[in-house]
Amino acid sequence: MTINTFRCLIAIMSLVAFSSAHAQEDVSDLRQALDELRSEYEQRISDLEKKLEMAVQSKEHAGSTGTTKSVGGRTIKGNIFNPSIGIILNGQFKEFSKRTEPELKGFSVGEEAHRGDGGMALDHTELNFSANVDDKFYGSLTYAIAEHEGVVETEVEEAYIETLPGAGAPAKFKFGKALWAIGYLNEQHAHVDDFVGRPLPYEVYFNGAFNDDGIQISKILPTDVYQEVGVGLFRGNDFPFGTTDKQGIGATSLYYRIGGDLGVNGTWRLGAYRLDGETGGRVGTEDLVTFIGDTDITAYDLRYTYAPTGNEASQEITFTAEHFSRSEVGNYTGTGAEAFAQTDINQDTSGYYVAATYKWMPQARVGVRYAAMTSDNIVGGTLDGTVVDGDGFNPTQTDIMFDWTNSEYSRIRLQVGSEEVTRGENDDSFILQYIMSFGAHSAHKY
Repeated sequence: MTINTFRCLIAIMSLVAFSSAHAQEDVSDLRQALDELRSEYEQRISDLEKKLEMAVQSKEHAGSTGTTKSVGGRTIKGNIFNPSIGIILNGQFKEFSKRTEPELKGFSVGEEAHRGDGGMALDHTELNFSANVDDKFYGSLTYAIAEHEGVVETEVEEAYIETLPGAGAPAKFKFGKALWAIGYLNEQHAHVDDFVGRPLPYEVYFNGAFNDDGIQISKILPTDVYQEVGVGLFRGNDFPFGTTDKQGIGATSLYYRIGGDLGVNGTWRLGAYRLDGETGGRVGTEDLVTFIGDTDITAYDLRYTYAPTGNEASQEITFTAEHFSRSEVGNYTGTGAEAFAQTDINQDTSGYYVAATYKWMPQARVGVRYAAMTSDNIVGGTLDGTVVDGDGFNPTQTDIMFDWTNSEYSRIRLQVGSEEVTRGENDDSFILQYIMSFGAHSAHKY
């Protein structure tokens, strides 16, 4: 092989090697570009598929409900109506030792404070609609259906809007008609209670529950332990108030709560509340007694739970206590069977209840509750001997219950109790209750 031939061979091999390396680099660049292009188009296709699905759903909804329509020259865009719907069936069988209900001594009370008749009856069944309005508001509407003296009655128990967590508001705003934060039980619907019927203080002071029209602003403080403060402004049209002047604010509230863990298996919460208002005419005692004046209610509540095994779903002991005091300045007027002349009063009354339940297995609980009221002993004057004269007597209430809960949607309860609301007359009761829920069922408050 000549020198020139060898040099030519070296040159050709170098050229081939260079071309091969350059080709490998080009292939790598092309593969990377292809991968980027594929990823970009896959993302575009995914976005187009989502838009197509949304367009189809919007078209289907428009065809069934009319998403857009024109009214008076204005275009109104519809909002998809897809709320959670829940129904609570609450039925009871009752028997009482007194065929006629004794009159509660020392207090003028509303119609919800009366026990009703014996036998089978529908009691406080609920129909609820709730949903997020958008990313900042939540709405709920609850109809209560109950039977009184053989007549089925319906009312709006709650219809409110509240701000959602993360909505950007400095506090939680709740406005409309609602069961407000006044004590422990008031915020709960009746089917959540551990006993059939509300304890005496709730019957006397709130006619079962205070659910006026208004607004409540609350804030959970950024502290190591749970602390919550709140203030409320209300129309003042619900018991314990009544007829308002149809404008302005008729009642206000203020509350503070604190709570936390106690040991490994225990939790506690303590609350203090104030409700003030003025009424132009609160009617009670079967519409025979009317109060006009100022009403101030102070309440304290304590809630403690203990799970012996560390799992409250299997075993749990709960203790609940509330104390109420009411100060009223104004005048009473009685008509009909309770007729008496208009009389000025400055009256202080109080009431409390304590309750305990024990769940020894996931489905079974037993509980006991005791409640008592204290009113003024009015000596002399127009009110002496009337329904609002306590005459030194303190009404009491005792209940023992056993309930069986097959699931969070069904509960059957047996309760026996005794009330002495008039001196020397005990009214014993036997109640069998069923509570069945279907549809959406929101979580219960602590």
